[in-house]
This record gives sequence, structure tokens and C-alpha cells, in this order.
Amino acid sequence: MKIVRRVGASPRERGSATGQTCPDIFELSNGDFAVIGREATAELDPELPSDAARADHERIVVITRDTLVRAKRDIPDV
Repeated sequence: MKIVRRVGASPRERGSATGQTCPDIFELSNGDFAVIGREATAELDPELPSDAARADHERIVVITRDTLVRAKRDIPDV
């Protein structure tokens, strides 16, 4: 599995002074997506709706609204 491309604007394009330590979204060679975000599992796990579940090996991460909105144009429809 490899990173194929960034989805959306780079951190620098979104206003990060360093452009290095901000949320990011990447498309992977197998078609999945990888997300860099703030780890928030402990905070948000109790807030999950009753029809949502998280496996022990999964984590909840938070990305900024701007990160996702600016990635929308790059996310495939299918």
C-alpha cells in the first residue's frame, strides 16, 4: 500500500505557517484513504450513535472543516 496523491489543498495552501503539521487526506494505492488528524478517540467514543461501532484497532481522528471542504473537489463520486 502506498500514498498515491493528496486529496485537497496542502497544509501550506490552507494557511499553515510551516506547512508540515496539519490535518491531511491522502488517497492510497488500494483506493482507500488515509487521514492525518488530531486523535480524539477517548473524547468522542462515548458520543458515537448507537448504530456506530469502533474496533479496538481503530481510532477516531478529527480534521478541520476546511481540510475536508477543500478536499471535496478531489474525492471521486464512485
